[in-house]
Amino acid sequence: MGTNGSTMLDPLRQGLPPLDPATVSDAASCTLSARLEGVREARQFARTTLDRWELTELADDIALVVSELVTNALRHALPQPAPEDGPDESPVRLHLMRWAGRLMCAVRDPSDASPVTRAEDFGAECGRGLFLVDSFSESWGWHPLAGTLHGKMVWALFRV
Repeated sequence: MGTNGSTMLDPLRQGLPPLDPATVSDAASCTLSARLEGVREARQFARTTLDRWELTELADDIALVVSELVTNALRHALPQPAPEDGPDESPVRLHLMRWAGRLMCAVRDPSDASPVTRAEDFGAECGRGLFLVDSFSESWGWHPLAGTLHGKMVWALFRV
């Protein structure tokens, strides 16, 4: 797990890495289906965006991490059954930002609950998502949304 300012009370709550908006060279985001096809949409959007940004060498790692973050949002952050999608009404969004040798992927969801890591069990069929995010990214964390937005943003940072 990353070490960006974690606290004893909530070790996963890390906030975003320092980011000067003036240094962002590229940014893209998309609304995802609130159903499991949202995972496929997220991977495809990430790969297409990275190709456009000429960062195809990162595509496999980032597609894996995006898949895990979106899967967690769909499984744990949405009310069940999932809400019906309307134009731009899905509560799950994927954001990609690139700046000064870094790339961040972030998934916004409507839940205020902290992501929960489980003990590593390599034989388990599920529950390894955040372990994979931690393994493939430079660092990761989450923060609650502010203002009129409800929910949280879970992010992963990569070196470009």
